[in-house]
Amino acid sequence: MELRKISELKPGETFVSFFLIRKVECRNTNSGNKYLDLILSDISGEISAKLWDCTPEEESRFAKNMLIKVKGLVVEWQGKKQIKIDKIRQASEKDKLDINDFVPVAPYPAQEMYAELLAYIERIHHRKLKETVLLIVNQIEDKLLTWPAALHNHHSLRSGLLYHTLTMLQAGEALLQIYTFLNKDLLLAGIILHDIAKIEEIEANDLGLASDYSTEGQLLGHIVQGIKIIDRAARQVGLEEELSVQLQHMILAHHYEPEFGSPKRPMFPEAEVLHYLDILDARMFDMQKALGEVEPGDFSDRVWVLDNRRLYKSTYNE
Repeated sequence: MELRKISELKPGETFVSFFLIRKVECRNTNSGNKYLDLILSDISGEISAKLWDCTPEEESRFAKNMLIKVKGLVVEWQGKKQIKIDKIRQASEKDKLDINDFVPVAPYPAQEMYAELLAYIERIHHRKLKETVLLIVNQIEDKLLTWPAALHNHHSLRSGLLYHTLTMLQAGEALLQIYTFLNKDLLLAGIILHDIAKIEEIEANDLGLASDYSTEGQLLGHIVQGIKIIDRAARQVGLEEELSVQLQHMILAHHYEPEFGSPKRPMFPEAEVLHYLDILDARMFDMQKALGEVEPGDFSDRVWVLDNRRLYKSTYNE
């Protein structure tokens, strides 16, 4: 039987394939029978799955981030595809699987993106500002190559943080051609560092899969953590106090509203631009993802992260 990707599965289809467990929980039905409630993924997406009437052995055998082989039936529940599992086992070395077929990953190689990031740092002319950014980036190079930008939603994929930062830099560079009064050095530095503390906020494994928020991440969050990182690096290289404070303000204000973690709104143009670059890049990612499985002329399901909107996919294709 041909192995199937999640995006290829159709309701009513019986199939055999391999998946990565993103989430697994043992639950009870109304009648008291146990079942496994799973979220499975491969490179093409995620899908909910159920193993009904699971045994005690099955309850303890399967865990998050485990590769498994599944034989099942695709059903439809409340308008969404779901897998009814008939057989399940852990994958083995004999299956000769490539983990890159199962982990959502940025569309460009991490090393190439990192090299481009370093090229942007070289475009910062202010010597001490460049040294501050480079000191911070060099300290987290290994993690930056794989770290996701979120647990869920925008850029929650392997190398997602690096990809998010790079696309913002590209968009910011275009805006600098229009709004020529902006301080290029400050904007580039702010973009590179605005989410850098997500490496401390989010716990992730070597595969680039986020598992949870760290203790400090839950208590402080990446905005406060980012300010601490910048202040420490700026003092180490001797960056002028005014530039250090401006850079810290950009990180402090980039979520714009207190309910989203920013106690101050942007108070100079570069900080304002940073906020809109961030939200634009996040929304474009989430919209592209939501429309990925939608047929032209149809609407997506409601997208919670986009204010519960349904998105339309145009039939026009130039």
